[in-house]
Amino acid sequence: MKPTPGKSLFSTVDSTTVVVIRWGDADLDLTCGGQPMTDADPKAAPGLPPKAGATQLGKRYTTGDGSVELLCTKPGEGELAIDGVVLGIKSATPLPASD
Repeated sequence: MKPTPGKSLFSTVDSTTVVVIRWGDADLDLTCGGQPMTDADPKAAPGLPPKAGATQLGKRYTTGDGSVELLCTKPGEGELAIDGVVLGIKSATPLPASD
C-alpha cells in the first residue's frame, strides 16, 4: 500500500482511524491489530481480537526513521505496525527558551 498524505485509513478489527501525514516512496504493509488497514470506511468492524496495544486520539505514530507518519483521528484497541514493526508515538519537539 502506498497512500498519499491526507488519505484516511481504517482498521478492519476495531474503530482505529488514521490520516497519513507523511509516507515515503516505498510500498509498505500497514496493519492494525494484525490485520491490513483499508481506505474504505467499514461500517462495523468484525470484532476480531486485536493484539496488545492501543491507538490514542491525537497522537502521531511514526517509523524509526520518520519516513512514515500517521495521525490517529479515532482511537481503538489495535496496534499499528508497518511490515510487522510496531509504530511508536512521535515525541514532542521542545520549544526554545524565550529569554
